Amino acid sequence: MSLRKRQRSASSSRLTAFCSPPSPPPPSSTSSSSPDSLSFPNADLLLRLHLDPSPGEADAELDTKCHFAAVPGTFLDLHVSSASLLRSRYFAALLSDRWSPSPSAAGGGRLARLSHSVVASPSSPRPFHAHVEVLRLLHTLDFAGAIRSPGDALDLLPVALELLFDACVEACIRFLEAVPWSEDEEARVIDVAPLLPADEAADLLARVSPPPVVAGSSSAAGEATRSPSEAMLHGLIHSALDGHPVPAATKAFVAMLLKDYPSRDCVRKVLDDAFHSRLETVKELMGKYASPDFRVAVDSDEREAIQRLNLHSAAWNVKHLYWLIERMVDLRVADNAVTLWSDQAALAADLQKLLNDADMWRNMTPGLPMLVIRCTLRLANSVVTGETLVPRQVRMKLVRSWLPVLNVCRDIVQPMHFHKSTNCQELEAAFLQIISTLPVPEAQELLQQCLGFSTRNVDDCQHLVAAFKTWFRRAGWAPLGGDN
Repeated sequence: MSLRKRQRSASSSRLTAFCSPPSPPPPSSTSSSSPDSLSFPNADLLLRLHLDPSPGEADAELDTKCHFAAVPGTFLDLHVSSASLLRSRYFAALLSDRWSPSPSAAGGGRLARLSHSVVASPSSPRPFHAHVEVLRLLHTLDFAGAIRSPGDALDLLPVALELLFDACVEACIRFLEAVPWSEDEEARVIDVAPLLPADEAADLLARVSPPPVVAGSSSAAGEATRSPSEAMLHGLIHSALDGHPVPAATKAFVAMLLKDYPSRDCVRKVLDDAFHSRLETVKELMGKYASPDFRVAVDSDEREAIQRLNLHSAAWNVKHLYWLIERMVDLRVADNAVTLWSDQAALAADLQKLLNDADMWRNMTPGLPMLVIRCTLRLANSVVTGETLVPRQVRMKLVRSWLPVLNVCRDIVQPMHFHKSTNCQELEAAFLQIISTLPVPEAQELLQQCLGFSTRNVDDCQHLVAAFKTWFRRAGWAPLGGDN
């Protein structure tokens, strides 16, 4: 094979092999005294690093590369030790299988040569820096001195992977796994992650992606349907409501996280789960209070102690329900909560039993009625303002289920705590507004149950007067649609 053919064949790949030395003497820049060359101890090879402008131009510049282009800044010569290069599996394979220097190659003080292509980076002012540092590590193995920051490790790692320098790859991974990263450094880790050996990089990759869920594992038993982000948000909500000694500050922080979280679907699911769980707890506690079996089976002193505990726990959970409702309304993800709250006729009936037992709730949990009214009011107002859109049947059931509780609360709370009666009046107005969105027959049924709103003097119930006037005006219209 001619020299020209050998040079073209050797330059056909990005990582070019040895070119036989019977070629013209290299430019003066290849001298060991030149600023464009570097020398390592025991050097017996000349390794030329040359820039590859872009992969698309490789074929067009094939001949230029084979002849070691002498344009300043496009190549760098290094005098290296072949024994040190053997620490790289790439160079070990190249030197053992493809490089066979002739006796004349080492004669006359000339070194055998290798050429290696480096992809040019427009953003890098030192395109050869990472390759030179990896070659230096091949000679010194001083990883602690060369890797002092995540940036150093991330610069060296792609080159170490390219040259199959396993010890350097391991050192870079070990350093990156042990230190914090900036956001930009994390993005670089994610970019290089697919190239890393899975067995060595498991701990590193665990920082940028959650582990796969093993079916049937105990850790996945309760979280099978939750993503890692959902599980984290669920835990934060639980801690904010139950587990932190400074609940107000913690609730404010968690509320900020929920508001800023980019996935509304994830936030909706987490809040829906928390709301459903709290509501089930309240229903269970109120069911125990209203159960006739409980009242008969337990003596009076023990029953009173247990009921006190149940009612305090119910009030505590209703308070948490209100915080969850506020978050859901603010984030406009309260439609499921409104639907679920509207379907609580049984809970509303248990609350009516409690409110009719005045001595019980006044002595044990005087704030419970108004907490329930505030929850209902917040949801009803979100429907009235259009923040929460729900079907007509849900709107009707919301009023039908909770109107009896409002009637009882208004009659009991207003005479005792006039300053708290504003919530009742606001809920009256919200219910009347919702009734105005219903068809005439359904509105007629529910308006008849609102007559108790007029127990104050007529001047204080203009909302009820307006609601009836609206209904009569609509009922007086001739039927619309069809042939009419």
